[in-house]
Amino acid sequence: MSLKKVHEDQPKDFKFNSENLKKVEEIFKRYPEKNKKSAVMPLLYLAQRQNDNWIPLAAMKYIANYLSIPYISVYEVATFYTMYNLAPVGKYFIQVCTTTPCLIRGADKIVKLCKDKISPNENEISKQGSCSWMEVECLGACVSAPMVQINDDYYEDLDEKNTKDILESLIKDKPLKPGSYRGRKNTAPEKKLNTNGENHA
Repeated sequence: MSLKKVHEDQPKDFKFNSENLKKVEEIFKRYPEKNKKSAVMPLLYLAQRQNDNWIPLAAMKYIANYLSIPYISVYEVATFYTMYNLAPVGKYFIQVCTTTPCLIRGADKIVKLCKDKISPNENEISKQGSCSWMEVECLGACVSAPMVQINDDYYEDLDEKNTKDILESLIKDKPLKPGSYRGRKNTAPEKKLNTNGENHA
C-alpha cells in the first residue's frame, strides 16, 4: 500500500508541450499497437520533467485520456513507484541513500549536511525554493558509497567536503558535475589498481 501523499495545491490543467509530444510518438514506436497502455511509465516521467519535477493529478488524467485507459490505472502506477514525485520537490531533488553500505561509509553525515544546507526536514523545499531532500533505500551503487542521486544523476564516492560543495552549487543554481568524486571511471579501481590491490601503473 502506498504512503505517498498527493500535493494539496493542484493545477487545473496539463498538456504535453510540443517537444514532449514528439517524444511520446517516439515512445509509442517501442510498443505494439495493442499495448500502447504500457507506455504509462515513460509518459509519467515526461510529465514529471515538464512540470518542475513533480506530477499533478491533471497530468495523470491527461495521460489516462491519451492512452485510453482508466484514470485509476495511471494513479496506481504514479503512487506506487518512488521515482514519481506527487508534490513539488524543487528544481534539484536530492535522494540520499542510507542503506547499510552507504551508512557505514558516512551517509549519516550527508543527511546532516542536507538538514543544515537544504532544510531541517525531508521533503521540505529549501528557503530559496530550489532544493529538497529525502532518505531512500538502496540506489544500486553500493561500490561507490556513500552516494546521492540528484534528479537523474548519481554523485558517488562522497565525503563531507565535496558533499558540502555539491549542495552549495545547487543552491547557487550552478550544479557541479555528477560522477565519482574520487576520480574513478564507473566502478573501476582507483589509480590503476586491480582487484588484488596491485598497482599496474
